[in-house]
Amino acid sequence: MATLPDPHDAWRQTHLGRLMGHALRRFDERVLTLMAHNIEVPLALSNLAARAQVSAAHIHITRHLALEGSRLTDLAASAGMSKQAMADLVTQCEAWGLVQREPDPLDARARRVCFTPTGLAWLQAFRDAVTQAEAEFRQAVGKEVATVVALGLEAYAGA
Repeated sequence: MATLPDPHDAWRQTHLGRLMGHALRRFDERVLTLMAHNIEVPLALSNLAARAQVSAAHIHITRHLALEGSRLTDLAASAGMSKQAMADLVTQCEAWGLVQREPDPLDARARRVCFTPTGLAWLQAFRDAVTQAEAEFRQAVGKEVATVVALGLEAYAGA
């Protein structure tokens, strides 16, 4: 037997987790848009970003890959992804010229994922885009609210 919807059911659409998820997707989309229009980004990558071929999942590599390189397992763990899913992303980013796999100097059996020069340009474009998107956020909600949000998220993430 079907029941009538609860008139107090709006919480499912407005709870904090859902709002944070929407905000994160909006922020990541803005970052990708800014990257797509950054003249320092190689044209092929800019076109991929503009056509929505680059997603927030690809940003995981940009966010989590150490400048000196990372082993795939460490990169996957840092991004909170499975090793297989990260391997697929690395393969795609390798085909785009963002990263390459190199021998690990600490373990001859292992390989490291490292940024290429193109990947480092992409990383700089990511930094520029994040800086601009954060400035836009501060302008949209006000400096004081942005500060409180940042402090609250830092406290919550570190809890």
